Amino acid sequence: MIGTPRIQSLPQGIEVGIKALAARCREGEKRIAAALRELEAFGYLQRVRDRLPSGRVITRTIFCNQPTALLRPRRPAPARPQASAPNPASEHTGPSEQPAPEAPAPLPVPPPPPPLPQAPPSVPLPPSLPLVPPPTAPKLPPGPIPRPDELTPELDRAATALLSDLHRRAPQFTLTETDVRQLVPGVAAWLERAAHPDAIRHALTDDPPVPLKRPALLLKHRLTELLPPAPPDTQELAALTHRPRITVTPFQTCEDCDRAFRSPTPGHCRDCREHRAEDLRTAA
Repeated sequence: MIGTPRIQSLPQGIEVGIKALAARCREGEKRIAAALRELEAFGYLQRVRDRLPSGRVITRTIFCNQPTALLRPRRPAPARPQASAPNPASEHTGPSEQPAPEAPAPLPVPPPPPPLPQAPPSVPLPPSLPLVPPPTAPKLPPGPIPRPDELTPELDRAATALLSDLHRRAPQFTLTETDVRQLVPGVAAWLERAAHPDAIRHALTDDPPVPLKRPALLLKHRLTELLPPAPPDTQELAALTHRPRITVTPFQTCEDCDRAFRSPTPGHCRDCREHRAEDLRTAA
């Protein structure tokens, strides 16, 4: 079926009459005429009758992409002046003057379609922050090294021994005495939270950067950022250990009808027990 997309694909100014479209399309003139009537009903197409300078009346088909442009009332064509009858008093023997041919009336041009509503101006969005800050971005000051609730002598000795022995397992982590005294509170906080010494060594010395320029600064960063959580309280552990258990009644098989039922002890199902009680009452 010939339709709006087919006519819109044709160049501007080409004929869109029934015979002209039948020559371009595979559909017959009847189907094309029905389609044109449907487009005319929806306002896409309009047919006007025009008179040529020769006096012939033709039907002109106008197609527009905007139906509202054709639905508007057309301006009336200017009236043509009628030829007056010859005045016999003005006749003379000289050559008669013929009036100049009248110019054809201009074809009505459909008014332009109404302007489409413009979208409101979009509010500029703030630029998204980069995922990786540039090298020139200001760096936040490092956080304080963690400290235990109470630095007991036992924790102090254990933390000092662990830090002083790091260079035996990882030679690049050779610390000065000042570095050890500054890092002892952080290791003591890990030991207070029940962290194993081997786990602390692995967390502090695993996969260091190459080359390692400042080992004490790396240890301080890892002691602060990788601090494990505090262990749960004794009452919380007791509550988790002694929480009430849900008792599940097991399935049993009825000795009379082999039906499955829940009961702590084997025996008969409810229906069989009722039948047995009724039989006993009948026998009594």
